[in-house]
Amino acid sequence: MPSRFLKFPDGFVWGAATSAYQIEGAWNEDGKGESIWDRFTHTPGKILDGSTGDVACDHYHLWRKDIALMRELGLKAYRFSISWPRILPAGRGKVNQAGLDFYSRLVDGLLKAGIEPFVTLYHWDLPQSLQDKGGWAERSTAEAFVEYADVVSRKLGDRVKRWITHNEPWATAVMGYQMGGHAPGLNDYPASLKASHHLLLSHGWAVPALRRNSPGAGVGITLILFPLVPGPSKIPVLPVFRKFDGYFNRWFLDPLYGRHYPADVVAEHINAGHIPADGLTFVKPGDLEAIAARTDFLGVNYYSPVMLRNKVPPGSDNEPLLLLYHGPKYEYTDIGSMVYPDGLCHLLSRLHFEYQPGKMYVTENGASYSDGPDGDGRVRDRRRLSYLHNHLAAAHRAIGYGVPLAGYFVWSLMDNFEWSFGYAQRFGITWVDYQTQRRIFKDSALWYKQVMAENSLVAPKKSS
Repeated sequence: MPSRFLKFPDGFVWGAATSAYQIEGAWNEDGKGESIWDRFTHTPGKILDGSTGDVACDHYHLWRKDIALMRELGLKAYRFSISWPRILPAGRGKVNQAGLDFYSRLVDGLLKAGIEPFVTLYHWDLPQSLQDKGGWAERSTAEAFVEYADVVSRKLGDRVKRWITHNEPWATAVMGYQMGGHAPGLNDYPASLKASHHLLLSHGWAVPALRRNSPGAGVGITLILFPLVPGPSKIPVLPVFRKFDGYFNRWFLDPLYGRHYPADVVAEHINAGHIPADGLTFVKPGDLEAIAARTDFLGVNYYSPVMLRNKVPPGSDNEPLLLLYHGPKYEYTDIGSMVYPDGLCHLLSRLHFEYQPGKMYVTENGASYSDGPDGDGRVRDRRRLSYLHNHLAAAHRAIGYGVPLAGYFVWSLMDNFEWSFGYAQRFGITWVDYQTQRRIFKDSALWYKQVMAENSLVAPKKSS
């Protein structure tokens, strides 16, 4: 069926997403405290291009212009995150009123423009003062998060009706505490497992506080998830798939939906010496019930699948090898992600039929391509446009299978600070000149504007 006939359900939410550290700048203004990303980026050698988010897109000062940009684009919703140290500079205790007022003005401006705010409370910028006490590896940080969630929702809960507790707890725990590529930059496997639990626990504890302070609001969490694709191998890959799926998908999904931590993964961690023989000693009575608190939706971040192959022969005593495979017949984005739209349909369908989370949103989906303005000032980002078109077609197929997908947020509204890559990657549908802070809609943005206006997947126009 031609894509121009692919209508989305009435009321489908069309939006774009950003995060505080990646766009706001103003890293030490108006009483804001230091975050782990402030500390990490100011540590030599941590960021690919040596940059920081000190200024980024200067959204803290340019937010009115950015709302005008969103309104011109025709966004129905805007997903953004709140900087915890901008609200509670020390992580707990004294509230920074200037920080609260900034987000209150932002919410009012969005609502005036007819744009629904989707607020993410934690997108990785933990107050450094809490990290100095152990960060997410400590249970006290989960307690501090509930205090933070309460402060923010008491201020904004009368206007914000969509709350996301955490963005990608996998990235925080694994990239930050195990692999060291993200702040706080640790290589501590046991700490990573504790962090993953305390992140989920803080989510569960915060859900009732958000509901109390924001009556009638929807509350959820956003996970990054990886559908698995077999690579070219004649050797069975099922053991490899199950192991990878357990570490990166089921470890977060299962406890959120009342299934506790997967027993096979717990056994793997015991065998590897990551946890003692008596298991997850940091899990206290009542924790798993709290983590499985009822939510109103699941946010799904999808960029690419993981293609795996197993080079260990059947019957071997060796462990299956988790080998990431880059197949020559596939397209890859500038950041190295495989372009595989079917993975989005497969992922959404699996979540619906296996976990039944109810309503879902694609809270991030996008691609990094470096296309900049041509001589005429136009950004002809055909590869991104094609990526988005094909992934939206996959999302539409999932809806046809009965998946209750309620909305889609492109990542990202604008080019921004891309974590350990600095400014070397551009995910935005709006091009940003970081020297002048000029914004230019890319061709993908103009196409997305038409998609949103028609609530239908519009076929890309031929290049001109």
